This record gives sequence, structure tokens and C-alpha cells, in this order.
Amino acid sequence: MEQLTLALKLPVAGGFESFVADGNEEIIAALQRWTTGDGQRYLFLHGAPGSGKSHLLQATCRRSIDLGRTALYLPLDQDGPAPAMLENLECRDAVIIDALQVIAGDSDWEQALFDLYNRLQDANRQLLVAARAPPSAVGLGLADLASRLSAGPAYALRALDDAGSMRLLEAAAKQRGLRLDPAAVGYILNRCPREAGFLLSLIDELDRLSLQRRRAPTLRLISEMLAEQQARNQRQAVADKGP
Repeated sequence: MEQLTLALKLPVAGGFESFVADGNEEIIAALQRWTTGDGQRYLFLHGAPGSGKSHLLQATCRRSIDLGRTALYLPLDQDGPAPAMLENLECRDAVIIDALQVIAGDSDWEQALFDLYNRLQDANRQLLVAARAPPSAVGLGLADLASRLSAGPAYALRALDDAGSMRLLEAAAKQRGLRLDPAAVGYILNRCPREAGFLLSLIDELDRLSLQRRRAPTLRLISEMLAEQQARNQRQAVADKGP
């Protein structure tokens, strides 16, 4: 995938196929149409932190490129982005902007995004934007930008229920060559947030720990991992408070 030079970890290969779509089938279908250039030129996706927005946007970018289109994914919550990065992006077939809420209220960023929106429209190019809230509630100060972003289809990404969270854990573990039995899945869900992003990060950590210690992902190993995470979080909380 073509990207700007930013520290970014892409999701495990699989794209749309690795996303548990429970309740979000309409969104997946709209994004897949968008990748072909036959769907809406502009889409907006919003959802709570950890709901899977970044996974879907990166999958959309990857699929667009696989189809031979020039697409670029720009996450605004990474170190490095500046308004000047939006210049000349209308030469791309598709531009995908993640974490809009990060630049809400920044007049330079908002003006640059407003100008890009207009250039993309004039060039008949596509734009996909995601944030934690819909355009009217994300905190934009530039009324014209809020109006433009509110003019097209906006999709709210639904959080997974318990059954969906179980399927997500099982699928993510299988992709990494791990086998989680039902007891292990239940143990995780009883002790961890049900956010998709958190659960995927947890499986990544479990995979790393399993390889490092050459042990299967048993209940004991999962218990040790969660205890270590809790201890790290407590130490970080103490450090953040300072002397």
C-alpha cells in the first residue's frame, strides 16, 4: 500500500475478509463499491474508538490499489502530518483520511481540507473520511467544511456484540496460527474491553508472547499476559502523575 512516511502498523493481511461485519454489512458493501470508482465519490464513516474504522479504511485503500487505482491513506493521528500534505492530492483517484477529529478546530488544517475537498470534486476524484463522530458533531470550526462533509452519505459503525467479539478473537487468532479454545475466548472477554481495536492488539501481544516463550496460548499464558499489562499500566499511571 502506498502511504506517506508515517509510523503506521497495517492490519493483518486479509482486508475486508478479516473484518467481522456483524451489523455493518451495509457499510462494507458501500466501501467495496467505492473501491471500484462506481460508488459515491464521497463517503464519511464514524464510530467509537476501537470500532474498526482504521482497519476498514486501510482495507479500502488496499483494495483500491489492488484494482489498479491510485489511492492514498492519510491517518491524522500519527506523528508527522501537516496541512501542506494535502496539496496536489487531486491527482490521485482516491484519498482516504482517517481520524478527522484530531485536526478539528485547527484553522489551517480545516482550510486545507476544505480546499482539497473542492479540488477532488472538480477533478471527479473520490474522498473517504473517518472520525469518531459525524461531521456535525466532530467540532469543526469552518462552517463551509462541515457543510461539505455533511452533504454526502455518512455511515455509523456499530460496535460488536458478545458473539461478534468472540468471532473476531477466533478469526484473529487463526490468522496468526494460534488456537484459542472457547474457555480462553471467554476468559479474555470477561476481563477486557470489547473494543475491536483493543482485542486485535491483545491477540498481537499474545502471538508475540507465545512465540517468545515457546508456549501455546493457554489460559495460564493469557492470565500472565493480562497481569503484566495491568502492571505496566499501573506503572505508567504512577509515572504520569509525577513526583
